[in-house]
Amino acid sequence: MRNQLLLCVALLLMATTTLLAQQTQIYTHDQRDYDRAVALFDDGQLLAAQAIFDEVRNNTNDRVLAGNATYYSATAAVRLNQLYADQRIEEFVQEYPTNPKRNTAYLDIAEYYFNNGKYAYSQKWYQQVDASTLSRKQKTKYNFNNGYALFNSKRYDQAAPFFQKVSNDPEYGSQAKYYLGQIAYQKDDYDQAGEYFEEVGDERLREELTYFQADLNFKLGKFEKAISLAKEQLPKSNRQEKNELNKIIGESLFNLERYDEAIPYLKQYQGRRGKWNNTDYYQLGYAYYKQGQYQPAIDEFSKIIGGQDPVAQNAYYHLAQSYLQSDKKQEALNAFKNASEMEFDATIQEDAGYNYAKLSYEIGNNYTSVPQVIDGYLQTYPSTPHATELNALLLNSYITSRNFDQALQLMESGRGKATDDIVQQVYFYSGLEKYTAGEYQEALTLLKQSSATPQNPALATRAQYWIAESHFQLNDYDAALGAYERFRESGNRTQLKENDHFQYNLGYAHFSKKDYSAAITAFTNYVNQSGDAARQRDAQLRIGDANFVTSKYWPAMEAYNKVIALGPGPDRDYAAFQKAISYGFVQKQDQKLADLQDFVSSYKTSEFYDDALFELGNTLVNTGSSTEGIKIYDRLVREKPQSSYAVQASMRKGLQLYSEQKLEPALSVMKKVVADYPSTQEAVQAVKTARLIYIDLDRVNEYASWVQGIDFYDVTDTELDDAAYASAERQFLENNMAAAVRSLKNYLKDYPNGVHAVQANFYLAQALYAQGDKAETIPYYTFVTDRERNEYTEQSLARLSEVYLQQEQYQEVVPVLQRLETTADFPQNVVFARTNLMKAYHELENDSKAIRYAELVLQNNKIDAAVRSDAQVIIARSALKTGDRNRARTAYAEVEKIATGALAAEALYYKSLFLNEDSKYEQSNQVVQTIARDYSGYKYRAAQSLVVMARNFYGLKDAYQANYVLESVIKNFAQYQDVVDEARDLQQRIQSEEAKTNASVQPQGN
Repeated sequence: MRNQLLLCVALLLMATTTLLAQQTQIYTHDQRDYDRAVALFDDGQLLAAQAIFDEVRNNTNDRVLAGNATYYSATAAVRLNQLYADQRIEEFVQEYPTNPKRNTAYLDIAEYYFNNGKYAYSQKWYQQVDASTLSRKQKTKYNFNNGYALFNSKRYDQAAPFFQKVSNDPEYGSQAKYYLGQIAYQKDDYDQAGEYFEEVGDERLREELTYFQADLNFKLGKFEKAISLAKEQLPKSNRQEKNELNKIIGESLFNLERYDEAIPYLKQYQGRRGKWNNTDYYQLGYAYYKQGQYQPAIDEFSKIIGGQDPVAQNAYYHLAQSYLQSDKKQEALNAFKNASEMEFDATIQEDAGYNYAKLSYEIGNNYTSVPQVIDGYLQTYPSTPHATELNALLLNSYITSRNFDQALQLMESGRGKATDDIVQQVYFYSGLEKYTAGEYQEALTLLKQSSATPQNPALATRAQYWIAESHFQLNDYDAALGAYERFRESGNRTQLKENDHFQYNLGYAHFSKKDYSAAITAFTNYVNQSGDAARQRDAQLRIGDANFVTSKYWPAMEAYNKVIALGPGPDRDYAAFQKAISYGFVQKQDQKLADLQDFVSSYKTSEFYDDALFELGNTLVNTGSSTEGIKIYDRLVREKPQSSYAVQASMRKGLQLYSEQKLEPALSVMKKVVADYPSTQEAVQAVKTARLIYIDLDRVNEYASWVQGIDFYDVTDTELDDAAYASAERQFLENNMAAAVRSLKNYLKDYPNGVHAVQANFYLAQALYAQGDKAETIPYYTFVTDRERNEYTEQSLARLSEVYLQQEQYQEVVPVLQRLETTADFPQNVVFARTNLMKAYHELENDSKAIRYAELVLQNNKIDAAVRSDAQVIIARSALKTGDRNRARTAYAEVEKIATGALAAEALYYKSLFLNEDSKYEQSNQVVQTIARDYSGYKYRAAQSLVVMARNFYGLKDAYQANYVLESVIKNFAQYQDVVDEARDLQQRIQSEEAKTNASVQPQGN
């Protein structure tokens, strides 16, 4: 039994020994592979090691060995930057939470990332480390590395406590204080930073600290020390540090007011990321300014665009001063305005406002009227020491801006010291303005007040002249002649421009008063002096007319001959016609006939062609050549059917035939007059003459039958018609317009086609026009113009045109004006028609016809300057629309010579635009300044010209001026949306371009 037991024990032991031997063999094999993998891992053969570690982990039954292999495999994955490496570390920690390498894994991976400069990864793993399990040495390294990783991520508040823990460590303490100093430096705690930097013992770090200490001393206001440290560090620095050190030295010298030394260093600064900011430009600009180098100062200051801070206000103020020193007053005006609109420094703001007001007075202002600028400053700063000076400028500015009402108010308030000389000027120029506007009575009042204050003898003499002109325009010729006489007696008149045409205007005053002898004397005096050729020609013609009307036909013919001898030109045809007529009055009928025949051959396009034909026909008939005379009458009707003489010629022909007892032909003519010219006085006379012919022919019944078919002639109601019309006509002729309107309307109601219908419609229209009911005149004037040519046709066409033009009914007025142009007997009506056809076609945007009529208008040398400038403007505008800029330039250049007011402003605007297009920027700006000085009241052109000025400034590389001008346009001219849109677009482009080099510029809309 015992033996059996022993045998069983032996067998059990043998089995156990065999099993243990097998297990030991397996363990020894896994351990050997693990050790070999560790050796490969330590040798840096991470991929090979990882493969063995993975095999050991998968095959071993030893959990400790498997855990260690998993640790090394995951660590290798991290170092090999394999996908999901972080996850493998996490899996190791989760699978083997009690493995002693868990904390080591965190620490090793954190240090691995740290040593490879991947501080963000490093810091993530440092957060996982349990610092309490680390040795003292490990903990010191952990604190420093963790602190540095946080510092590198700019997490300064979290980094500081870790650096604090090792700040006294022999190995890490110096570096820790360096970074603690950097943290304090970044937080602008310069005193604390300085203390830490002073404690840094590492020489290598102390060298690196020189830059920071230089900057630190600069920020602490220790400029001398900052300069010394920065200059010491400069040769040892890299490119970026050199850039910053130059800035530190330059700005320190700037703050010490050593501007000449500062300039080279400030210029060396390259900015942040290649860009300067407004402060950088200001410092260099101010340094140049203090050295008296104004153009370089302007170049720097002007790069500060859109600034809204104390630096910008200071820069703009000194930019303005630099412009003044460089005699660039327009640019200075803008900069002073900009500085005056900022409230950061009240002293600068007030002084800038004062300079802005003074410069506005001196050169004009595009943004606001000069009086508004000066008065605005005085209202804002009532206690200014410049009050007396500015009040005087304010008064003068009202005068130069032609704001005479305000000038008078200022004088009356006692604020502006009004000398007699100023008072005289205010009244004179105000009166002249009223005269130009056609307000002659108001002009008289003001001009007389000016004349009553004869402080300036020349101005008093000029006032007398314009008093005379005002009286003349009011048809008060006696008063006009009295004022002209006072002008004549003035000893200084020969020096005045008014004297140039004095004799001419005096001649017209005598002529209008029918004092033809005195008129001849004045006109003769005028033609004997050198002067305007067109007026001299006209004066010679009036000499002829004055002699003609006083039956001095030989002197009249002599004057007419002188006009003819001047060659082609205005009124030559009139002179030739008058000369022919004059021969008739001196019983030279043959010469009269010869001249009239020569006239109708030579002047077929003359306005007097139909007059000459009619007179030729009459003369032939009167001298016994009735057959030839009748042929001329027929020619007149054939060639000029619309002439007022056509009906008269027909009537004369009929009467002549009747007088020769050629009854049938005479009757035929009378019937044709009635048929072709119904409702005219000639038609009425033709009916009456036809009645006599029918009686002579003993065909009265035939007459009765014929006359019943004439709607304008009621033989039974003729007497009633005449009576009704006579009553209404009397009211009109006696100037009782209200009663005339009632009576004429009643007449036309009762006799719409009465014998006097044409005349009644005309008189009714005239009465309504006189009452101011102009729109109501249209149907009555139209009634007259729709009938055959009569004595009221031309005047009705002119008045109807005038009414349509006043109502801006351009489509309606065109056919009326066209008819007036082709049928008018009076030259002035032809001029009126062509002038207004030009304007109407322009308004209707029919450019080709507008240009054609403008050219016709310009062919007339006698038109006044206003009409001439209108014609040139229309040519210019139409040329611009059709893309013919050269023609537009030429036309606007002509406008500029003669125009005033709005047209002059328009011409100057385009001149500035054309100069800009030619890159003549400074010349263009001079034109814009002229607009500001002389035409500031025309706001739209002022706004447009400012945009041109901005383009000019940018062309001159002055971005500040360009931007500021555009900003002012946007702010001050919101009522002109098209101009504001153009200004915004240009400003956006300029700011976007400037933002490439100036970090302070933020383009609008971005």
